[in-house]
Order: sequence, then C-alpha cells, then structure tokens
Amino acid sequence: MRSPDRGFKNGHPLFFVLKHAITTDEDEFMRYYEMTRYTKETNILLTIDLDGKGESTIDTDCAFLNHMLTLFAKHARFDITLKCRGDSDVDYHHTVEDIGICLGKALKEILKDKRGIMRYGSTILPMDEVLILSAVDLSGRSYLGYDVSFTSYTVGNFDAELGKEFFLALTRNGEFTLHIRQLAGENTHHILEGIFKSVARSLAAAVKIDTEHPDDIPSTKGTL
Repeated sequence: MRSPDRGFKNGHPLFFVLKHAITTDEDEFMRYYEMTRYTKETNILLTIDLDGKGESTIDTDCAFLNHMLTLFAKHARFDITLKCRGDSDVDYHHTVEDIGICLGKALKEILKDKRGIMRYGSTILPMDEVLILSAVDLSGRSYLGYDVSFTSYTVGNFDAELGKEFFLALTRNGEFTLHIRQLAGENTHHILEGIFKSVARSLAAAVKIDTEHPDDIPSTKGTL
C-alpha cells in the first residue's frame, strides 16, 4: 500500500488535487487513486487501490467511523489510506459526508468508462442477529435505496443516521446505484457494521475485472 506524501492545510476554500496511476509498464495494470480535499469544514487525504489486500490506515476524528472504514476496506479488498480532520466540535456530519464524497469521486475516476468490469454485485450478509442485503449497479446513475431502521439512534457518540449520509455521498459522487435492505436486526452497532461489510463485498464484486470480457463495456448501449 502506498503512503501519501501530502500534508494538510487549514482554512482553504474547496479544491481537489488528483493523481491517477493507471499503469507502470505494459504488463501491469493499476487501479489506484490519490486525492486531497480541503474545505472550511474538513481536510481529507485519501489513497485507494482497488486491487489490494484489504489493508488500511484510517485516521479520522471518530473512532466508530474508523472502525467502519477499516472493515469496509478489509471486506472490499481495497487498500485505503485515509486521513481526515473535520469540525467534530460541531458533530461528525461533515466528516462522514465528505469522506463519502472523496471515496465516490475516487471510484468514478478509477473506473472511468467501466470497461472490463463485472458492473453488478450483491451480498446478503449476516452479523449475529442482523441480516443485510446490498446490491450495486455501477450504472453511471446515482441512486440510493436505504431501507434500514434502528432501535437506538447512536453508537457511542456516532449518530446512526449518518450511515445514510455516507452512502448518499458515495453514490452521488460515484454515480452508481446502491440498494441496502435490513432483513433482520436489533443492535445498532451490528446493523451498521453489517451494512458496511455487505456494501464492501458488493462493490468488490462489481469492480472485479471480467477476465472473459476485459475489453467490453457491460451495457448494450456501449456506454455507462
């Protein structure tokens, strides 16, 4: 996993610095992206490799979010380095949303025309008493279907409703369709953990290279 070499700046207006490594030589194909996002609400540095081993270094102001993103990387088999400093003295809303924005934009830029990918992925994942279904279509059209209910609205100091904000930002900026359904479950921690794990595995299946059709865009329209 590559280590980011950029520092952080405070008080900047919004801008992105992007680095996209596609290949290192004729035989090695890489799906790797690096970006920074500076706003008056958050400073974020992100690197992501879609063909990694699930290794991650996650450093945000929120311990529960660190936990969710660490297991997200593990179950997607993405290598992710993420550092975020946000206005957590207000709450974690901007931190969660802006990380979702960055991950979505990175996915969109890496996948570009979606050539050679499987496009679809779905997972039914059990987490103790919880059962979560997720389904992904890397369609170029952003949509989130989110059918989830909680018996408790917080996990520690993390608002459970921020889970939806994360996936809204991810799908809007990644421009893909994602359905999440809670089929069973009571414990809020388990529900959120099941969602992040399930979505990670569905994304992993969707971005996987179709080895039988590596040059094909998976649409009858010829574009996504």
